[in-house]
Amino acid sequence: MNLSKSKYIECITCKKKLWLDKYKSDVKENIDNIAVFENGNIVHEIAKYLFGEHVNIEFNEKLDEMIVNTNLTIESYKNVVITEASFNYDDNFCSVDILRKQNNKYEIYEVKGSTDIKDIYIKDVSYQYYILTSLGLNVEKCYVVYLNNEYVRNGNLDLNKLFIKEDVTSEIKSLQTEVKQNICDMREYIKNEEEKNEDIDVKCFKPYKCAFYNYCSRNLPKNNIFDIANMRLTKKLEYYKKGIISFIDLESIELDRNTKLQIEYELNDQEDHIEKDNIRKFLDQLGNNIYFLDFETYQMPIPLYDGLKPYEQIPFQYSLHYIENGKLYHKEFLSESGLDPRRLLAERLIKDIPFDACILAYNMSFEKTVIRHLALMYTDLSEHLMNIYDNMKDLMIPFKNKWYYTKDMRGSYSIKYVLPALFPNDESLNYHNLNLIHNGGEAMNAFAKLDSMSIEEQENIRKNLLEYCKLDTYAMVKIYEKLNEVIK
Repeated sequence: MNLSKSKYIECITCKKKLWLDKYKSDVKENIDNIAVFENGNIVHEIAKYLFGEHVNIEFNEKLDEMIVNTNLTIESYKNVVITEASFNYDDNFCSVDILRKQNNKYEIYEVKGSTDIKDIYIKDVSYQYYILTSLGLNVEKCYVVYLNNEYVRNGNLDLNKLFIKEDVTSEIKSLQTEVKQNICDMREYIKNEEEKNEDIDVKCFKPYKCAFYNYCSRNLPKNNIFDIANMRLTKKLEYYKKGIISFIDLESIELDRNTKLQIEYELNDQEDHIEKDNIRKFLDQLGNNIYFLDFETYQMPIPLYDGLKPYEQIPFQYSLHYIENGKLYHKEFLSESGLDPRRLLAERLIKDIPFDACILAYNMSFEKTVIRHLALMYTDLSEHLMNIYDNMKDLMIPFKNKWYYTKDMRGSYSIKYVLPALFPNDESLNYHNLNLIHNGGEAMNAFAKLDSMSIEEQENIRKNLLEYCKLDTYAMVKIYEKLNEVIK
């Protein structure tokens, strides 16, 4: 069995992933982590220049060629920085993000796109250390390199301030016996053609939902503990391990009101739960002229513009439906690609939303955060921006408080559940009917890539971005109208 670094890390959390990959790969589902991987690639490309000049070992599907090129580079230089240096020991393969050679001493630098250090990163480096030292290399130091979330860009990137290099050598050395044992255990596990049972645990959900989760959970009842909305995973697992799994099991447990409501509606055929008085009080505070606002943002691990930190949200688009004197209007903004969109967006926003208007957003904390950041950056616009901030209301409240609840909301107050629950047959509100852009993640990724597209492709993406964001605020208008309808 050839073991790569990524497979080793996966197996530490769950050896069955490797077994299923080999014997039942057809049950593996596609997990959308494209943005995560692309962000990681961006960070790696920038980090390659941490020590200035370097030799990069180009990726080759023939791993042996990468190993040969690595060895030639090591032999050719007394002192050198190599990126993607590749090694194989006893069918254990790894590429080192940055390998620094000084005389006959080596340092490993593992680059991560996160803003903190995680235990799994230590496991990652320990595997690399095991391979390199087994091959006879004198590895003196090991580091995890990650992003400094306090770094604010001002002019050219300062890589020594953007990245934190944390020495993890002592932890790495202490794990070497464990690494060797892990590899032996994995090889034995994979030899067995008979499938073993592995219980559901935190490994199935973190750092993201496993691609084999639906297969491994296939015998769980239809309505089970993991379907409960807004309950901590640790609590779900606690119930699960006690044998409290189905919604019927949960009926006898003391639970919060919202969870009980979800269970009752899933198990019984009940009419919609509508608290008219509370909904009426909520609507009365809004007035007659209302602005429905939704932002689209993207974030990059490497700050693109001055005043930004790693992964800080950059608003590039908004949609604004508004009701004035009983009539519905729409305005919108979408930045050109390749430009810092924040100033122009802020200027357009205060032009489109008058002072003291009532602004509705769905889960307004996001919109308020965007506006507050703009106000802090552009002090000449801050008065108007903060007026928008102060006059914002949250359309999510009636659903979060369960003043309006239906079975199809499945315990959630997210708009992706609320909207189809309220309008199950309205195709004009079905995001699946949109072209190319169906959710915020796709919008973010599409805008971030606009610069690399042809003019025709850009025009098509921009058209679809506008349609998607427009639907976001139109959906809010329809939800608002529905609330008014049910209190009559």
